[in-house]
This record gives sequence, C-alpha cells and structure tokens, in this order.
Amino acid sequence: MVLTVKFKKVDIKAITPQKAHPDDAGYDLYSTEDVLLNPGDFQAIHTGICIELPPMTEAQVRPRSGLAAKHGITVLNTPGTIDAGYRGEIMVILINHCKNAFAVKAGMRIAQLVVKPIYDVSFCEIEDLNDSERGSNGFGSTGIGE
Repeated sequence: MVLTVKFKKVDIKAITPQKAHPDDAGYDLYSTEDVLLNPGDFQAIHTGICIELPPMTEAQVRPRSGLAAKHGITVLNTPGTIDAGYRGEIMVILINHCKNAFAVKAGMRIAQLVVKPIYDVSFCEIEDLNDSERGSNGFGSTGIGE
C-alpha cells in the first residue's frame, strides 16, 4: 500500500525525505543548517520541509540510532508528533547527551519520519478492568535490567 504525503520545500537546501532501504519504516529528515550542539544543549533544527498528511494519520519524528549510539545525539521530545492539520516547517529538537560538542551540518540526516494511522477513540469509564497476567505491575516489573 502506498500512502501519498504532499510536501513543500520552504528552503532551497531542503532534501526530500527518503528511505535508506525499501523495507525501512522511517524516511530520513535532513538539516538545512549548520548548528553546533555543545554538551547538554538542545535546539530545534530546520528541515526546510512542510507536509500535508492525509486525514486520520500522524507523522512521528524519531531519533536516528546511529547518531544516538555513536554521538549521544537524540530527539528531545521523541517521538515528536506531527498532526494532520499542521502545515508549518518540520523542526527536529536535537539534544546532545555526549561530553563533546557535535556539529550538525546542512544536508546531514538528523531524524526519521514515520507516518502512522490514527484511530478515533471513545473512552468508556467502567468500575473495574478485566484481570491480566501483568496486572498493575509497572516499571521494572519484568526483572530485566536489575
């Protein structure tokens, strides 16, 4: 299934979002500017791209694993949600968790864009929830990482 997402470039340096591999879920987003992120700094980075999503979809801005693993750079509000009605430029809030400064360069892949369906949800208040194997066990309840 192919979903068409209309887009507009608002910067001459903008690069069309694209996949690295045919089976990838995310489309790479590229910086249109040079920015130096010092340790602990975060900044909204321009991509030069505006999109028009189909109704009942959203786009999620997600980190690139290579930037995180090699440089400690990630998306601060991950996943960042882009609603179907938003028509402004996609900005990526990057944060530097590393001990060294990191140079974002124009044309660099800085994040991924994943388009997903959304559902209209009706919440129904009830007195009791059905039991489950997990129950109310939350953070750390599987014992992994202890």
